[in-house]
Amino acid sequence: MPEQESQSISSEQLDLVKQIEHRIFLIRGHKVLLDSDLAKLYGVSTGHLNEQVRRNHGRFPADFMFALTAGEADTLRSQIAISKAHRGGRRYLPLVFTEQGVAMLSSVLNSERAIHVNILIMRTFVRLRELQATYKDLADKLEELREKYDDHDMKIQRVIACIKELMALPVSKSRQIGFVLHQGKDR
Repeated sequence: MPEQESQSISSEQLDLVKQIEHRIFLIRGHKVLLDSDLAKLYGVSTGHLNEQVRRNHGRFPADFMFALTAGEADTLRSQIAISKAHRGGRRYLPLVFTEQGVAMLSSVLNSERAIHVNILIMRTFVRLRELQATYKDLADKLEELREKYDDHDMKIQRVIACIKELMALPVSKSRQIGFVLHQGKDR
């Protein structure tokens, strides 16, 4: 029972997890978090976070962390509020961190808050994977239903075509069987 209690998330933490979900972007096929968003979560300046990363550059290979290109940064700027460099904002292109890079950040920032925030971020990534798996299952089921009912539609169309053919057959006049009685004539 104590394990379940330690893994349960308070409503405040759940709100933070939802905020983190909205800050995760898909860039170059990776789910990433911006350095500025991480700095806010950790309660440090973006400069301090990036300084710690530079001091421990060997811990952050390209699949853990990378700098955005100017085009990627412009695209993000249009989606979220990143200030422009010529208006007193950032002088460098933003860094982004993958799930593994975020895990490594807790070791270089070395604070209790970094540890707790990292746990929440890891739970967020797990939650996103679970949601993605659920959506994939739903998509597979929908495709299965579509295939099934497409087949039904074709069969129904064949039945309707056969009925139309039967209705279009000429009705033959059948001869009356039996004797014909003529009235009014004497034989």
